[in-house]
Amino acid sequence: MRRSSSTDIRRQDTREKIELGGLIVKAGLRYEKRALLLGLLIDAGLRIQADDAERVRLTAIGAGAFGRDGE
Repeated sequence: MRRSSSTDIRRQDTREKIELGGLIVKAGLRYEKRALLLGLLIDAGLRIQADDAERVRLTAIGAGAFGRDGE
């Protein structure tokens, strides 16, 4: 049973990483350098911690991008 649980955890982790990579592609950043991507994410993380309005603004941008999936 323990082995199955470990396998399930690894599968879920892999799925999550694939989904997160898909967000990079959806944002049009597939071919950017990893250092730039990490810098963008770190900067955004710091900004949304310090500014609730920025969190709301960025969430709206992302929700709009997801809403265009059907177009």
